[in-house]
Amino acid sequence: MGRAGREVEADVVVVGAGLAGLRCARVLVDAGLDVVVLEATDRVGGRVRTDRVDGFLVDHGFQLLNPAYPAVRRWVDVDALALQAFPAGVLARTEQGAELLADPLRELGLTGRTARSVAVRPREVLALLRWARPAVGRGRELADRVVPRRGDLTLRDSLDRAGVHGLLRRVLERFLAGVLLDASGATADAYALLLARTFATGTPALPADGMAALPAQLAAGLEDRVRLRCPVEGIDTSRDEPVLLTADGATRARHVVVATDGATAHRLAGTPTPSPRGVVTQWWAVDDLAGRRDALAPGVLAVDARTRPTGPAVNAAVVSSAAPSYAPAGRHLVQASAVVGPGAAPPSEGRMRRHAADLLGLADTGWGELARHELPRALPAQPVPFAVRRPVVVRPGLVVCGDHRDTASIQGALVSGQRAARAVLGSRDRDRADHA
Repeated sequence: MGRAGREVEADVVVVGAGLAGLRCARVLVDAGLDVVVLEATDRVGGRVRTDRVDGFLVDHGFQLLNPAYPAVRRWVDVDALALQAFPAGVLARTEQGAELLADPLRELGLTGRTARSVAVRPREVLALLRWARPAVGRGRELADRVVPRRGDLTLRDSLDRAGVHGLLRRVLERFLAGVLLDASGATADAYALLLARTFATGTPALPADGMAALPAQLAAGLEDRVRLRCPVEGIDTSRDEPVLLTADGATRARHVVVATDGATAHRLAGTPTPSPRGVVTQWWAVDDLAGRRDALAPGVLAVDARTRPTGPAVNAAVVSSAAPSYAPAGRHLVQASAVVGPGAAPPSEGRMRRHAADLLGLADTGWGELARHELPRALPAQPVPFAVRRPVVVRPGLVVCGDHRDTASIQGALVSGQRAARAVLGSRDRDRADHA
């Protein structure tokens, strides 16, 4: 493939316009550096994407924005996103019917049903509180409390040690399976606790214009620096300054930041490849919520809390009940997601639809398929021993960021981008001092 065109010089080239790359670019531009962002696809956002299909907003995978994330509070104009919050609770489908478990402080209208569900399970409640204790309270950094205690335990083993069992354990495990994209319980318990704390302090929501509104906001003011449809084929580090090789030529920079998924970062920068977690998300347009068996809170997330789940979905929701902007007036948007392990065949649309309807207490007739997203590398795994942060500097002039360098979340992506920018600025300041 040709290398037409002369080399273009820049202070920093950021490879990838996902959340981490955009945050990194913003910090560097604000510091006065000349920055170029090379993005392989046709839009910014990385894995955070939204399509408009027949008047519906359809995200790539069922993603939610938790405004309790410290990085979101610090670097995102949350008010401008016009967030639409989901109810702070879960509908658990059991062998006996449906049970609703909600936060009584945030969902006063659901307190009665929640109280009935937990009143008959005092031992389960106490065990769950024992498990969650390290994540409770204020003071020093939460991760500094949690990781030393539980960084070597899997979620499954930690729940066993705390004596968590019964319905509440099944609800917790299946709710977290949809967040962690891990139904095995092998995820680090410390990471599960950190996530549980954010769900307890913030209510996940969807922006009025879809999840793509988040990277669009991060990219504001960077448009003339972002080159779309410009995949990087390799990075030549044999010279004094790195050179990025693309189909359109070569770009030389004093610093290169690889802000991609873990597999691409391994190919370009040689960092270890994290094990991926996969998911398939199915979206349907529904005109009539017929067959509803339960009077549910609008938009509440449903999970299969039976001893033996009857289908593949880890969660399902009438998304438009919580986020009306996602569907045209008078119509409804339903989603269901299933975890897909390496080499496993994703479940069919029919299986997903039947299970979603069962979880939500609906008839599955008249559902029109809008989109299906199979994402084999949706998240990097968070195994034991758990490390909150991994190094971002590969070698002088080459830095890596992404949620595989911090936690597998929007929080982790933003923080890793910030850390990468600081590493570049620190290197620049050291070079200035050496030449002073």
